[in-house]
Amino acid sequence: MKNATLRQLKVFEAVARNLSFSRAAEELHLTQPAVSIQVKKLEDHVALPLFEQLGKKIHLTPAGIEMLHSSRIIIQQFKELEDTMTQFQGVSGGKLNVAVISAGDYFFPRLLVEFARRHSGVSLNFGVCNREELLEQLNDNLTDLAIMVRPPMDMDTVNEVFAPHPYVVVAAPDHPMAGRKRIPLSRLAREPFVVREKGSDTWNSMEEGFGEHLADLNIAMEIKSTETIKQAVIAGMGVSFLSAHTISRELQVGSLTVLDVQGFPLMLHWYVVHRRNKRLTPVAQAFKNFLMTDGAALIEQTIGSRPRLSAPARPKSASAPRARRIR
Repeated sequence: MKNATLRQLKVFEAVARNLSFSRAAEELHLTQPAVSIQVKKLEDHVALPLFEQLGKKIHLTPAGIEMLHSSRIIIQQFKELEDTMTQFQGVSGGKLNVAVISAGDYFFPRLLVEFARRHSGVSLNFGVCNREELLEQLNDNLTDLAIMVRPPMDMDTVNEVFAPHPYVVVAAPDHPMAGRKRIPLSRLAREPFVVREKGSDTWNSMEEGFGEHLADLNIAMEIKSTETIKQAVIAGMGVSFLSAHTISRELQVGSLTVLDVQGFPLMLHWYVVHRRNKRLTPVAQAFKNFLMTDGAALIEQTIGSRPRLSAPARPKSASAPRARRIR
């Protein structure tokens, strides 16, 4: 059987379904002798007769019945493979695999919905991860594109900026520092901080923003959930350092306020990242292009009202821009 061909299986299946060499030849646009030759070659490969003739009619032998069952499975698998390969040739009908760090889940579904609206038939596989999980997915080739703030330094990746990502210091609206202008770091350092866990993207951004002054802060509590941190700050347990993209709803309803701290907001950027040797499917390439052209504007629309931030122009190069640090 190792030398049997898909063509032989297809011809055999047509003959078995019609129980007629002539009708199979007509269906396949072949001559009857050509059909007979293909069936004979398949019988030679299995060393068993697949048909027997009783009177004027042909019938499947027991071996032929088994061959028909297996042939249909193989033919269907090839058809499914052809359909899958066709999807890779275009955007519509393709499957997009994308993962984003947790701060992105406040706006990223809106981007996916808009992309799917523009490209009918696209299916989405979307995951929200912490930084460590996201890097594992990239390393194990489990995602086509990764959306993050800080691209990996020890992995050969293509990293492209598509939107600004500001970080701010937040407090409850009745906090004594609410409404004060240009709060000095020395005053801020006396406040208890409720922060994300070490190793998270938010913590790494906090390290980058505060630099050598991080050690002066009063870290009262580390929490893995941004939502829990927001509730802790609202309750008056302290202040926090968070992505401005995670607090738009709280700012709109007035349950949180952004403190005017000297050196803030810290301006970072959203990156779309993929392995350099990754051959992007058409749908993944189309989504990357979509982020580069429309991502920033759609994020702004989705987030809605946000703190008045002075954002620098988006850099043209793919290299990581330097964040503003407190001096």
